[in-house]
Amino acid sequence: MTVNNGANLSKEYFISYLKLVREAKSFSLEQAQDYMVNHFFKNNYNIYGKDSYCNFLQAIDILK
Repeated sequence: MTVNNGANLSKEYFISYLKLVREAKSFSLEQAQDYMVNHFFKNNYNIYGKDSYCNFLQAIDILK
């Protein structure tokens, strides 16, 4: 997925993305979270801004 660095990514975006990763790779939620941190955020939680990372964490809570 292409991401615009200037935009705040929504909870809904991350819910969809996490569901996609889980389904495509047959991952648990924890595995999908680790995958996203390593590949999407590139181990830099602020790469897409603090609000986007907070929305990512909220999406994880919703999916739990």
